[in-house]
Amino acid sequence: MRLTSPAIAPGAAIADDYACTGADRSPALAWSDAPQSTKTKSFALIVDDPDAPHGTFFHWVAYNIAAGETSLPAGVPQTAEIAGGGTNGINSFEHIGYNGPCPPPGKMHHYRFHLFALDSTLTPGDPADAAAVQSAMRGHVVATAELVGTFER
Repeated sequence: MRLTSPAIAPGAAIADDYACTGADRSPALAWSDAPQSTKTKSFALIVDDPDAPHGTFFHWVAYNIAAGETSLPAGVPQTAEIAGGGTNGINSFEHIGYNGPCPPPGKMHHYRFHLFALDSTLTPGDPADAAAVQSAMRGHVVATAELVGTFER
C-alpha cells in the first residue's frame, strides 16, 4: 500500500498552511494498492510526532474511513464525522480531528502519517483517542503505509 500527498514530499518540510504557524488545516492525502475489497473493510489514519518532548504526540486520529475511499481532501473539518464515511477521533491537543505541527522552537520534528487497511470497522468507544483506536485495530491490520514530513520552528 502507498500513501502520498500533493502537499508533503516524503522526508520534506511540511508547509505552514498545515501547521499551527499557518491555517492549521489537514493536508490532502491519497492512497493506492490497498488489499482487495474482500480483505479491506475500513481504513484508519494516525498522525504522530515521535520527537515530541514528552513522548509521542498524536496530531490526528481518524478511523472507519470507508473501504472504497482512496483519498482525503485538504482541510477535513474538525467534526466527529468525516464526509464520505469515517470518524475523527481525539488528538493529543484534546481536539477532534487534525491539528498540525506545533513543536517548541529549535529542533526538527518528524510527522508520521500512518495509514492502516483493516479487515473490520472499529468500535473504540467515544470519544476515541489514539490509544483506543490502536487497541481496537489489534489483529485487524491487513496492510500499512507511511508518509513522513518534517517541521521546525
